[in-house]
Amino acid sequence: MKKLPIGISNLEKIITGNFVYIDKTKIALDLIERGGGYYFLSRPRRFGKSLFLDTLKEIFLGNKELFKNLYIYDKYAWQSYNVIYLNFNEISYSNPEEFNNSLIAFLNAEAYKYSIEFKTEYVKDMFAELIKKVGCNKKIVILIDEYDKPILDNIENKEVAKKNRDILKSFYSVIKDNDEYLKFVFLTGVSKFSKVSLFSGLNNLNDITIDKNYSTICGYTQSDIENKFKEHLKDQDFDKIKEWYNGYKWLGESVYNPFDILLFIQKGFVFDNYWFTTGTPAFLMKLIEKNDYFLPNLENLIVNKTMLDSFDIDDIKLEILLWQTGYLTIDEQFDFFDEVRYRLKIPNKEVKISLMSSVVEFLTKNSSIEYKDNIKLALFNENTDELFNSIKTLYAAIPYNLFTKNKMYKYEGYYVSVFYSYLKALGLEIIGEDVTNKGRIDITVILPKIIYIIEFKTDGKNSIEQIKEKKYHEKYIDRNKKIILLGIEFEKKQRNVVNIKSEEIVK
Repeated sequence: MKKLPIGISNLEKIITGNFVYIDKTKIALDLIERGGGYYFLSRPRRFGKSLFLDTLKEIFLGNKELFKNLYIYDKYAWQSYNVIYLNFNEISYSNPEEFNNSLIAFLNAEAYKYSIEFKTEYVKDMFAELIKKVGCNKKIVILIDEYDKPILDNIENKEVAKKNRDILKSFYSVIKDNDEYLKFVFLTGVSKFSKVSLFSGLNNLNDITIDKNYSTICGYTQSDIENKFKEHLKDQDFDKIKEWYNGYKWLGESVYNPFDILLFIQKGFVFDNYWFTTGTPAFLMKLIEKNDYFLPNLENLIVNKTMLDSFDIDDIKLEILLWQTGYLTIDEQFDFFDEVRYRLKIPNKEVKISLMSSVVEFLTKNSSIEYKDNIKLALFNENTDELFNSIKTLYAAIPYNLFTKNKMYKYEGYYVSVFYSYLKALGLEIIGEDVTNKGRIDITVILPKIIYIIEFKTDGKNSIEQIKEKKYHEKYIDRNKKIILLGIEFEKKQRNVVNIKSEEIVK
């Protein structure tokens, strides 16, 4: 049985060390041979971007024998090129001066390989000189991994992020100006910055992020899981594995995050949030609070192509940041008159449970699971009294100083967002802002035998009457399940739930 390549992004080590390798060389060959060799790819962390870049590096270095049992071996006209490989995980960038000096050190190390002595001390000019002198005899391949890391890792310090962005903008502009010396260019990262802010000098990049032909360029497909990991996953529930970890989609076939599958196997088939814990979404949480974001809006979220490409330091849209970092994925593409639209969704159970748990802990400053368990039991047992007590205890536990600092509590949406996050974190089937022909249901909870139609109101407004008046339940009347209406009423002065009314619909 082959070994699991956990945390390994070096192709040679994987091949020679008898590790499982999912062959991506067919995609690599297509990119190389299709012409117009300037490519950009955005994928969330831990998706195998670095391994794909390392695969390209070995191909362009001409290491044919490394690919002996892979698709590309007898289909590519093998030859070697000079390769400049820049991984920003290995560059220092905590401040602009350190970042500039680190780039200079990298360029000096590359120049040393070719016995080049620079005639300048400026990063942009050094890079241009390196390309010209190395590429005059043999064309160059430029591979850049985590191209955006010096910006993203300083995103909460705008001054540093902007200065680092300016350094990168100047650095990347050199590439287009030296096209005659270049064979192939490939950049990867987590985010997609707008061309105006970062790539104005490199506007010939072919962005393949949501090109369905390259949807599986990173990640594992269902076929990979069932065949390449057949021995490792013997007797496992593939449907449950798919529910937990599949669902990341860039218009083509959906994929799994490799890190999830490898850790799931290595940890003895325990379903847990392996990928989610590799990064702390603290900045996302702060953005939700700062913008008073109504969390049920994550359901049925629709964006256009312009929004997907609109990320910038001064214009950070929560929905787009969630998409680029992997907490949302593309559900479908459709036409709206003359414009292409994209419907986004949370990709799988791991992300749904983990993200919403983090959100509710951040909004309430409370990590106790007791309330979640009690609320879940009350819903399944149709126990309105217990539900009332559990919700009341939940909101009562929110620290007082949180309300004095955070204006969200003044709005009905705050209470809905907290409760919505708790229900999502339970792993239940929840629909926020559930659309009907009469309006929108705040929250619909679909259990195996019961459907709850839930409406929230503040300061004495009658919530259950609105449900009945607009006949929200009619959307689910044909299902063979009990339908219960829940009206949850809050009082802003008390900062808590003051009443819950329930009524079963008699069919």
